[in-house]
Parts: sequence; C-alpha cells; structure tokens
Amino acid sequence: MIQTPYYLIDRTRLARNMAVMDELRAASGVKCLLALKCFATWGVFDQMRQHMDGTTSSSLYELRLGREKFGLETHAYSVGWADHEIAEAVGYADKIIFNSISQMERFDNQSAQIARGLRLNPRFSTSGFDLADPARPYSRLGEWDAARIERVMDRISGFMIHYNCENADFDLFDRQLARIEDEFGGLLKRLKWVSLGGGIHFTGDGYPVQKLAARLKAFQDRFGVQVYLEPGEAAITGAASLEVTVLDILNNGKDLAIVDSSVEAHMLDLLIYRQPGKMETDGPYPYMVCGKSCLAGDVFGEFSFANPLSVGDRLSIADAAGYTMVKKNWFNGVKMPSIVIREADGSLTVAREFGYTDYRDSLG
Repeated sequence: MIQTPYYLIDRTRLARNMAVMDELRAASGVKCLLALKCFATWGVFDQMRQHMDGTTSSSLYELRLGREKFGLETHAYSVGWADHEIAEAVGYADKIIFNSISQMERFDNQSAQIARGLRLNPRFSTSGFDLADPARPYSRLGEWDAARIERVMDRISGFMIHYNCENADFDLFDRQLARIEDEFGGLLKRLKWVSLGGGIHFTGDGYPVQKLAARLKAFQDRFGVQVYLEPGEAAITGAASLEVTVLDILNNGKDLAIVDSSVEAHMLDLLIYRQPGKMETDGPYPYMVCGKSCLAGDVFGEFSFANPLSVGDRLSIADAAGYTMVKKNWFNGVKMPSIVIREADGSLTVAREFGYTDYRDSLG
C-alpha cells in the first residue's frame, strides 16, 4: 500500500469531465484553456491536452509551465507584470492579457509582436464570497470605463472577462452575458477574440451543456469573435481525492479522528472559505475528522461512518484537485502528500513524492 497522505488523481473520473469538454467545444466552437491557477499537476496533462486547447496563467511561472508541459495555445495574464518578467513572458505566450491600460502602455513596445488583450471588469460577478469577488468595491481586477478602453482599442485584439465563480446557474450566466453584450457591444464587435474566463460549472450534474453551447455560439456569431473559456474546477471536479490514515481517536465531547494530513497545509481553500471537506460516506457513527497540525481549527469536517473508526483506517477526502495541489505548503513541516495517479486500468502510479530535503530546500 502507498504511504499516506497522497493526492489520488483518477484518470477515469477525469475522462468524464473531458467528455463534457469535447461536447461543449464541438457544439459551440469555443476553445477551452486549462486555468493553471486551479490545477497544474502536469502528470495528467497528456490526457487533458487531447480535449483542451491550451492553458491560461496568472504568473510567469504558470505561463512557462503551460508552455513546457501542456503546449498548444498559451495565454499569459498577470495582475501586474514586472519589468524583468515581460520579455520572458512574451517569449512563452501566444497572447498576453494586461490587467490595466497603464500596464499595456508601459509594455507596449515589448509586447507588440504578439496578440494582446485587456481584462474587462463588468462590475458584477456570481461570486458569493467577497474574498473571491472580482467586482468587489475598489477591485483592482481589470478596466471598466468604456471611454478609457476606447483609446487603446487599436492596440488590442481581445478581452478577458472573468466574472463567473462556481456558477452552476445557466440562466444567471445568460442574463449576465446579455448585460455585457448591451453595455460593451460596440467594443466587442471590434475584437477578434473574447475570453469569458472560468467559473462556469458546466461539468456539474444536470448542467444544460447544449444550452450553454448554443448561447456561446450565438455570442460568437453576433460579434464575430472566437470565444475562449478558462475552466479550472470544471476540468477536474470530482477527479481526485486526498487519501489519509487515522492516527488517533479521542473524545472531547465529540468523537474525533486525527489523520496524517492537514487542512491548513493540504486543502487550504477549506479554511480560507470556511467550508467543510467532502467525504463519500454515511452511517450511524459520527466523527469530526481533524488534521495533525497545531492549528486549533485544522478540521476537515464532520462525517458519519458505517462502522466505528480505528487507528490505521484509511479515509478519502473527496474532490481534492481544484485549488489544493497548487496551494499545498509546508506548514508545521507536515509531510506533503505524494501525487498518485490511478490509471485507466486501475493500477496506481506514484508521480511524485516529497521528503525532508524538499522541506529544507524550500526555506533556504
């Protein structure tokens, strides 16, 4: 048995998401770029690149990883490019997207040889979290003044408009896209491409994929643009788990199970957004499943099991791909989970293990 903790990526489950991706691309004509800010575990890029059109990034290192490990079309975005980064970024990118007009003008000469875009902030979003809301008050993410944008339209060929956040509501998507069409239609007609960003949960159960495809095709036809989507969670939802082992059982008013992992270190988004983990289990025996770090709130959640838990039992924290491996850290020096791939034939491949030297070298 492989030593826990480890992230387990299941190629068969990943294939289900990729099949939906193919359906959407074929029916709509849109291109789909993997959002590396969400998932960048390149051990399964060989599978994903058969069903996606490239990658989009949020930094120079993500950009380089996308070019080197995924290939195909490579989009470069950053909230702020630095002087020492821009030449390298342009060298890797097919398109570079600037967050602001001032950044675009600053790097006008350096970026003139490739396609350029600008981030457009429509001043609304679907986010239920202020922390993740790109349209929050005083947002730094993108330009919104059409008059200001007008004066640089001759230097750009596209917009990136990222305003969906885990949006599983097609009708809401439809209404908000109509607002963008109404408010910015004059500018959209002068472009060659438009990225509508990520956050559309079109691989979720019951999502009306064909309705989405028809809506996107109509948008493309109306404005004469190539539409890009930047799925992150939609690409890998349900495709991975965090495998852990019970180290101790105690009761402090509730039955607690301590496992050999840490929410703070290995599933940080759960703490950031104050959400419980997911576990595919049920039964009459409730436990609070807790991490092993010293953080008092290092808790995966409360779950019920068919049988009492014992030291040595293995548990699976579900849906552990998006915003997990990209955020893992060495808090408390807790062993970082290995990365394991379940192949289509059911066999397991250990893609990467982490040890003390990785911890040591990350600090000095």
